[in-house]
Amino acid sequence: MVKFDNYEIRLLETSDVENYFSLVNKNRKRLEDFFVGTTSRTKTHEDTVGFVAEMVKRTDEKSYFPFIIFDTANKTLVGFIDLKNIDWSIPKSELGFFIDKDYAGKGITTKSVKKLCEFCFDKYNFEKIFLRTHPSNIAAISVAEKCGFELEGTIRKDYKKTSGELVDLNYYGLLKQSF
Repeated sequence: MVKFDNYEIRLLETSDVENYFSLVNKNRKRLEDFFVGTTSRTKTHEDTVGFVAEMVKRTDEKSYFPFIIFDTANKTLVGFIDLKNIDWSIPKSELGFFIDKDYAGKGITTKSVKKLCEFCFDKYNFEKIFLRTHPSNIAAISVAEKCGFELEGTIRKDYKKTSGELVDLNYYGLLKQSF
């Protein structure tokens, strides 16, 4: 577990289902284009129970690490950060994140990403953490740059949105040695 200010970042647990469903449901419209898997697998509470159980199982297998950002003052789940597409042979992982719309623009995501990257370089011994984002996602680009990620390039037609449209994504990388 990682703590800063009145927030804590910890692995998602099966007991978080209700709060996770509420967070996704409240933010569904802004998540649906680039969190296709999440929004498609959490349409109902029952769907979310299975989805969270699957994520927790993958954590046990060390193939995926879903973290929540929890506001300890308000006892509210306010964000989500995951480590996916893990390649232990490098070792490296892709980072994804979103924050509740009411907490956006307050620096919480940036602090969370910084703290979690530090934790992951230490605990999991990753050599690289990378993220992909659409060139129009100014908030994610800002978080990446403030956390020391460097633009490595734009990959054309790299992601399919919910609408089926193929879009380009910017790749940002952060190396353990430069963190």
